Amino acid sequence: MSITPSHILCRMPFLATLLILVSLASGCASVPYHYGKDDEYIPPVTAPEKLPIEEGRPNKFIDTLGWIFGIPSKIILWDRRVDNHEISKETRKAIEDYLDSNELDTVKVRLNQYAPGNEFSRTVNNASVGAGWKYTVGMLSWLFYTILPQRVIGGDNYNPFSNTINLYSDVSAIAVHEGAHAKDFAGREYKGTYAAAYVFIPFFPLYAEAISSNDAISYLRADGTATEQKEGYKILYPAYGTYVGASMAPFLNSPWNVLAPVLGAIPGHIIGRVKASEIDQDGYNMVDTKKPE
Repeated sequence: MSITPSHILCRMPFLATLLILVSLASGCASVPYHYGKDDEYIPPVTAPEKLPIEEGRPNKFIDTLGWIFGIPSKIILWDRRVDNHEISKETRKAIEDYLDSNELDTVKVRLNQYAPGNEFSRTVNNASVGAGWKYTVGMLSWLFYTILPQRVIGGDNYNPFSNTINLYSDVSAIAVHEGAHAKDFAGREYKGTYAAAYVFIPFFPLYAEAISSNDAISYLRADGTATEQKEGYKILYPAYGTYVGASMAPFLNSPWNVLAPVLGAIPGHIIGRVKASEIDQDGYNMVDTKKPE
């Protein structure tokens, strides 16, 4: 059977993901880890109200519906805790410790909570985002949050326009990854422009996601248990692969464009598990020359 350009194109999500993930793997964990400091972040930052971690009131019908909506994500990332809409004390502590360690005390965290009123208020009062972006892309983001509640459809995320982390998965590595997005934005002078670039510029999400994944894994290497470190590799690598696949989707024909995120996750699973296998029971990377500080 001859190899045609169409055959090569159909394999691009897998090949591109493999190449990018190999690059990501080569410098994923920064040792020693750089903890963010308040004086390093570019002001102004906004804390219009007290910022405890808040959790949505349990609702069996809504949360069961959300669990069902999350089945595709559970399968793609091969973890039943993804979009399970039931956050454990361990995951709550993971994001709390990450934000505290990096002095991110203005970030709001919502655990399986739907709060459109407060999100609108936080968006409007967020002086760290310029009015031009805040009242256009920011309001559009709030509108999607309101009419397509993630309390049902899932999708862990950090919203830079309201400076809020929304968690629906009971996975510590995912929680830390979203915290890393907040840290990344805290150091950006033009936060609205950076957020808009993520939405509108092709392939830009790969840059932002790589920064957050690198920071999350580096943090887990520094402060996490062996189990948490392994979890970070196993969940964040295939998750990054889905972004690579999604970036390639516009260039593919059906049905490959629909399957691109799934295909992108495959090399992520492979490389993530290889990296996880390098961590021993004490949290030491057996291929490193020295134990992380």
